Amino acid sequence: MSSSESEDEEYVFYRDRVEWKDVTPIPQDDGPAAVVAIAYTDKFKDVYDYLRAILKSNEHSERAFQLVTDAITLNAANYTVWHFRRILLKAINKDLQEELRYTTNVIRKQPKNYQVWYHRGIVVQWLNDSTGELGFINEMLNEDAKNYHCWQHRQLVLNYFNLWENEVNYTSELIKKDLRNNSAWNQRYYAIINTTGFTPEILHSEISFCQELIKKAPNNESAWNYLKGILSAGGGLLNYPYLKDYFESQLGDGMDSPHLLSFLIDYYDESLEKDENVNFKERAITLCDMMANDIDCIRKEYWDYMKRTIESYASDS
Repeated sequence: MSSSESEDEEYVFYRDRVEWKDVTPIPQDDGPAAVVAIAYTDKFKDVYDYLRAILKSNEHSERAFQLVTDAITLNAANYTVWHFRRILLKAINKDLQEELRYTTNVIRKQPKNYQVWYHRGIVVQWLNDSTGELGFINEMLNEDAKNYHCWQHRQLVLNYFNLWENEVNYTSELIKKDLRNNSAWNQRYYAIINTTGFTPEILHSEISFCQELIKKAPNNESAWNYLKGILSAGGGLLNYPYLKDYFESQLGDGMDSPHLLSFLIDYYDESLEKDENVNFKERAITLCDMMANDIDCIRKEYWDYMKRTIESYASDS
């Protein structure tokens, strides 16, 4: 027998509990002709019928809190239930540390549930105490390093308690474990914005970081997107001509990544658009042909469009 079956056998319906005899349950109203009626279990209907009654009377009590807990157990994605739980936490002065432990248990079972992460964020702010929070977040990210809700909660904690100091190093660890962890790359950018900013020294260091990891995995789009993002923060691609030379050298050595060619085409396109070096025309056209016909054929129409755009810049020069 499973634990859930055992629990169901022990469950006493609210309608059979003496202490709830004063409450009239409110059934769900799906209208006179529900198109697709959901086959709720008797337990689910029992809990939510009494929950609707409690919500209507706005009862603030310990029994209401327990009812809300049962409702969350049955459907932890219900926003209204979590909202009412927060009202009860304040109204009956519940132990917030105990509530934090409760959310830990729910999250470990349902790590992709937005409502419980949102609820936890509010409880952490009410406590005004970040002790152990990053450790718990790290635990959850170790299970799924791309859990969006977990990252969102992490940013809330970092911002609220100003805990950014070691965040860049943390993203380095995650990226070295998985070069394609786009969440970690995004967090790295966000961490730098919230600490040092992209000073010339930081940009130089981050560019080197990207070069190293691009060399390991040339087709990793995350690193290329991050590189373009930080170069934009540093004034644009044209401020870094040495990167154009470096990636041309890598291409010559056999690194035929579509992201590398795209980077070079973007560089030449910007340069030609600003009439800075019309000598780039033939090289840019050659790269567009390579992308359209050999490397990124699925986007042939786009690269042919880029080729025509580059040719038009050249003819205007």
